[in-house]
Amino acid sequence: MVTDTIGDYLTRIRNAQLRKKKVVSVPSSKILKAMSQILKEEGFIMDFEETGEKTDIQKSLKLTLKYSNDDKAAISGLKRISKPGVRTYVGYRNIPKVLGGFGITILTTSKGLMTGSRAKEMKIGGEYLCKVW
Repeated sequence: MVTDTIGDYLTRIRNAQLRKKKVVSVPSSKILKAMSQILKEEGFIMDFEETGEKTDIQKSLKLTLKYSNDDKAAISGLKRISKPGVRTYVGYRNIPKVLGGFGITILTTSKGLMTGSRAKEMKIGGEYLCKVW
């Protein structure tokens, strides 16, 4: 049983890209669907879909990873910041940029999951989940 679902999600993506897999399957949850939606909107993955029937106990997300023409992955790095043992919170003024704006930060806020740039626009802080570049 996995206690850190977000860490597991990021590790599965990282491992799949190291093996040049086109598709990776992860257990589904609301927060992972929202993270997948952000990664899709920001151009880090091609697509995602939820698989499984309504009667299934555990549904899964099927992520289609994005690669360039020369088989270079769109995601060059993923890092979990706030962990179950040590939570990390940031105010909207202290949201860091990743690689000078080429990467994204993902925050969970009172308005839901969003990128750091969107949280700055809305002037809300939150828990700093991870950074992707």
